[in-house]
Amino acid sequence: MKKPELLAPAGDEERLEAALLYGADAVYLGGRRFGMRAGPENFSPDGLRRAVALAHQKGVKVYLTCNTLPRQGELAALPAFLADAAEAGVDAFIIADLGVMEAARQAAPQVALHVSTQLGVVNAATATALYKMGASRVVLARELSLEEIASIRRETPPQLELEAFVHGAMCMSVSGRCLLSQYLAGRDPNRGDCAQPCRWRYRLEEESAPGVYHEIGEIPGQGSYLLNAGDLRMIEHIGALAAAGVGSFKIEGRAKSVYYAAAVTNAYRIAIDRWAAAPDEPCPDWLVGETEAVSHRPYTTGFYFGQPRQFTESGQYLQSCQVAAVAERWADGRLWCRMKNRLREGEELELLLPGRAPLALPVADLRDGAGEPIREAVHPHMAFSLRCQEPAPRGAILRRRLEGAPRR
Repeated sequence: MKKPELLAPAGDEERLEAALLYGADAVYLGGRRFGMRAGPENFSPDGLRRAVALAHQKGVKVYLTCNTLPRQGELAALPAFLADAAEAGVDAFIIADLGVMEAARQAAPQVALHVSTQLGVVNAATATALYKMGASRVVLARELSLEEIASIRRETPPQLELEAFVHGAMCMSVSGRCLLSQYLAGRDPNRGDCAQPCRWRYRLEEESAPGVYHEIGEIPGQGSYLLNAGDLRMIEHIGALAAAGVGSFKIEGRAKSVYYAAAVTNAYRIAIDRWAAAPDEPCPDWLVGETEAVSHRPYTTGFYFGQPRQFTESGQYLQSCQVAAVAERWADGRLWCRMKNRLREGEELELLLPGRAPLALPVADLRDGAGEPIREAVHPHMAFSLRCQEPAPRGAILRRRLEGAPRR
């Protein structure tokens, strides 16, 4: 089996750099229009050109999200947007609308077409029809099992690539086509502006007793997060995904932190490479632990092995680590960093290095930007250095385990 592509999210330039540093084969990102994530900074036309140049310099492909469902009044601006992106050098458009697909064929025929999960591809007939319309890849609906994916792979042209999500937040609506947010909050999720009402806590009100709220659930006073989905994690099932025919492993998270982009990309990079070298070896516990070390909801394997459960007890994230600093350079046994959260002499951090397990790093010989000894770094974005015998690249992340957090 061919080693699958690792496709990482890049919500802005800093997240892009993290994905590139920690081993992505390709990144997906959005422009200022027509993308399904309005929250992140995304990329201006000039920023997109810089992003593509940087990624291509490292041999990494760039896929641009054009996966909203544009309204009639937006169509006039679409051809120029697509043509500018093509000129910037993007490798593919991710598209959820057949009209946008045709516009891309006209405005940028040299750019590959990937069909977004938003279109809801759940069978071989649809996948094959899209291939005949010019798609080189389909991003499969998240509601499919591995068995269904294997069947689609057998019944579609071998030239058609199959991509699927392997990690990150999941939507309670079919293939992300949600109307709740627009109805309850006036924010259209199909235009990248979801308010995530599926994460809200709900109680029951009876018509004849306005203002009297009844619990939905077993624990009084807590209500119920009855629409709340868990997060997807498939790091322990790399071989099963590849055997089913998935050729691109997609990590959700353009709106997530730089640290998330770095740590999750690194974990899946190592897991994929280990599987390729030794397919019968199980995923080691420490790699599974790396997915626990980012902010997340309770994990599930989604629909891949059957119906996933909803997590109705809480809509909150679980967090076990905090970013302390980001490396800027290493020289002569010292690591120069920019502070993110206060740190002090004598505490133990972990240095997240590309392609390997995190390195325990005691904070020793702490010095400020002028080289003077200090007991702690306290000011946001403060420059400092500490002793570190292991070379580390620019952008490497130093983190601390929060009190009581498990270690693997």
